[in-house]
Order: sequence, then structure tokens, then C-alpha cells
Amino acid sequence: MTAKPLSGKELAVAIRADVSARAARLAEAGFPPRLTVVTATEDESSAWYVSSIAKAAAKAGITCDVLDLGPDAGADNIRHTLRELSADPAVHGIIMQTPLPDGVRLDDVAEAIGIEKDVDGANPASLGRLAVGHPSFAPATAEAVIELLDHHAVPLSGSHTAVVGRSAVVGKPLAHLLLNRDATVTVCHSRTRDLPAITERADILVAAVGRAGLITPVHIGKDAVVIDVGTNATDDGLVGDVAPEATEVASALTPVPGGVGPVTTALLLRHTVQAAEQQCT
Repeated sequence: MTAKPLSGKELAVAIRADVSARAARLAEAGFPPRLTVVTATEDESSAWYVSSIAKAAAKAGITCDVLDLGPDAGADNIRHTLRELSADPAVHGIIMQTPLPDGVRLDDVAEAIGIEKDVDGANPASLGRLAVGHPSFAPATAEAVIELLDHHAVPLSGSHTAVVGRSAVVGKPLAHLLLNRDATVTVCHSRTRDLPAITERADILVAAVGRAGLITPVHIGKDAVVIDVGTNATDDGLVGDVAPEATEVASALTPVPGGVGPVTTALLLRHTVQAAEQQCT
């Protein structure tokens, strides 16, 4: 058996088309949507990602400013910048790009992002609101997993879903999103004992750790759907957290690249337009 590829490209195209139409309506009404990405790193992969967001935003009719504070920026400087942007009525969405300078934690500085402009769900308050079901923007990567599963008609209600990874960016918010869709969720992590014994019982397995090839066929139950969130740079190019031979066991698997990634970028744009619509009404 060869796993069905769960591409995210078609879904991303559809989301971007909707975003472009909504951005055009906002511009016609005198409220052109604007996104600001704040960086404080010299990381090349991060620079590439930010550039891809800016290009995608431009194509969708969203102005995207990249504000580079430099790798020596301190937490106070970053927080001050985020508060200023949050208070600027011309800015509708804010992303604090990682990695951050040594000694600076994302949750510490992201609390300065206004929740209404927190389009990537970085503010801890956004995660708290998500947990109790209050309106907030979920981290785009976590939401992309849900959107992909829906797009490919994978049923969530009543399913057992195992999430490998407990980050505040993917694992934890994804668990809340899955619970809101009536899935039974098991969150696994580096201290989980006998990981394969847990993951092989799951109907849906989500790998979000950032370790190339961590998930092998022994972790995957027969006919399970596997979502690979990992993006790991190797000498052979970009690879996920799921080993290639997983296609022999899984019924369906997201490719890397071309799976979760395109949907994540498209959702950041949709969140920005939604934020602009809410702020301009």
C-alpha cells in the first residue's frame, strides 16, 4: 500500500483567492489591510520564510512590512516595538518571527501584541482564550492541520488523534482545536514512555517535533492518517518528522514540502484580513 498524499497546495490556493477578494473590498472601503512582521535574528531560514510571507501578502493585496530589530535586540526593545505596533491603527496584523536573540522568550515578548492583531496566536492570552473557547486567532500551523484534515474529508469527531509535540506553537493549541471538534486527543512528548505503543493506536497521527525521521512505520497504525508538520533542513533538502517508509503503512500522509506549509502561510493572510475587517467595522 502507498499512502495517499494529502497536498495542501489546492487548499492554499482557495484560501488565498478568498483573501484577495476580501482584501480588495477593504481597500475599496479605504481600509487597506496591513501586516507587520517583526524580526530579531540573522537566521537564513527565518529570512526565507519571512520573505515568502511578504511575497504571498503582496499577491493577495495585503501590505506587508518587515521590521528588523537586529540580533542584539533586547526583550524590552522588542516589547516596546510590539506595543507601538499594537497601538497603530494602520497596522492590522502582527507576527513576531522566531528565533529570537539569546535570553529572549517568545511568550515573554509576545504578551505585548494586542490580541486583536495577534494573527499567529503568539500572545499567551490568545492560547488561554483558545483553551476556553473564546474568540482568538489560533497559531496558523496548528489551524492548518485542522483545515487540511477537513479539506481531505478526514473525520475528526470520535477519532483518536495522537499529537507528538507539546509546543505552544503547534502541539498545545492543536490539542485544543481537536478537542473542540470532538476528537479524543493524546499529546506525546520527549518524556513519553513507549511512544510507538501509544501512536500506533491512533486514527490520526500528527508529528510536530522538529526531528527528521522521528516517526517510522512502527509508530503508525494500519490505515492511520499522518500529518507531518516538521520542516527540517538537511543536505538532501527539506524533510519532515516522518520517515519516507511511512508511506508503506499510513493510508494518507502530508508531503514535505507541499503539505502543511502552504496552508499555514495562507491562513496567516486570512487572519490578517479577518483582523482588518474586525478593526475597521
